[in-house]
Amino acid sequence: MQITLPAIFVCFLMAVACTGKKTQINKNYDFSTVDRKIQSWIDSGYYHGAGLIIARDNQVIHNKFYGNYTPDSVVYIASAGKWLVAATIAAVVDEGKLSWNDPVNKRLPEFTDVKGTATLRQLLSHTSGYPDYQPEGAHRDDYQTLKESVAQIVGLPAKAVPGTEFYYGGLAMQVGGRMAELATGKDWETLFQEKIAQPLGMKNTHFTPVHQGGGHSPMLGGGARTVLHDYANFLNMIFNNGEFFGKQVLSEAAIKEMQTDQIGEAKVTEHEFVEGVRAEMHNGIYGLGEWREELDSVGNAVLISSPGWAGAYPWIDKTTNSYGFFITHVNVEKANQEGFSSFYSSPVLPMMVREVYENSNLKNN
Repeated sequence: MQITLPAIFVCFLMAVACTGKKTQINKNYDFSTVDRKIQSWIDSGYYHGAGLIIARDNQVIHNKFYGNYTPDSVVYIASAGKWLVAATIAAVVDEGKLSWNDPVNKRLPEFTDVKGTATLRQLLSHTSGYPDYQPEGAHRDDYQTLKESVAQIVGLPAKAVPGTEFYYGGLAMQVGGRMAELATGKDWETLFQEKIAQPLGMKNTHFTPVHQGGGHSPMLGGGARTVLHDYANFLNMIFNNGEFFGKQVLSEAAIKEMQTDQIGEAKVTEHEFVEGVRAEMHNGIYGLGEWREELDSVGNAVLISSPGWAGAYPWIDKTTNSYGFFITHVNVEKANQEGFSSFYSSPVLPMMVREVYENSNLKNN
């Protein structure tokens, strides 16, 4: 039976485990400390509003809006969209139209220098050796099409030999997206809608235009916009190994590949994001479009995320069988005045959620 979009949202927000995995909801969860933390950011003027959704064992256990945000608030989520990019390309790989090991010059022969030898997996894991952003003084990467964007990247000098260094940025993803366009004969927004957004009921999530009135076509590493419950549907699919309401959107192999260490022997500089938020360093910090914040004893990722510079923060915590999404957009002027970093502040949320679970367990014992 096909589930209509309204039924999907009713099912999801009523916390029914539609995947068939049913568990008893703990009624004693007290998220007041989490709510106070978010409200303190808003009271300080760092955000005008925010939304938060948390699910455990496939059931929504907390869903709240703060400040001037509502379920209909559409927000630009910056790098939180990188996870969506990787998933879209993974769907094309699932179809056999691309391979993670395809070199750039297989689809884009105009890349005649070392950049052409970078593979699709390196483009999506920031190990391609590409410049992370356009050089200072150059036009920012907000061209009308990926074709035009990639044309501006061809002539840029490589920053490193592919596979040797990790540089977090956005330009390489533009090239990966263009490879997907050429492999399928479809533009990026169409691909994203067909492979991810429509199967997941993400009716308010788009990559174009980058600016509501500007028409800038896709800036993959930082141009997605969405609403809280759209992205929660995406997390539900990732959490359930590619399945969403009985439909296999991505293969289990794709989910595993996205979460696997893609850094390998590439050099990671000190004070990268994971070290900054978790106070410890490990080399396998990134998969495909997602950070591997915490690892278990054998190197499997147990806390994965895709934070945006403006504060949006989606995560999956396998240690608690949970996922969550914090949607917001920073007030840049106020944050700069007071030295507040939305990029490094939001990752406190999964730690606070773990404390909520621990406190609940203590009360029940």
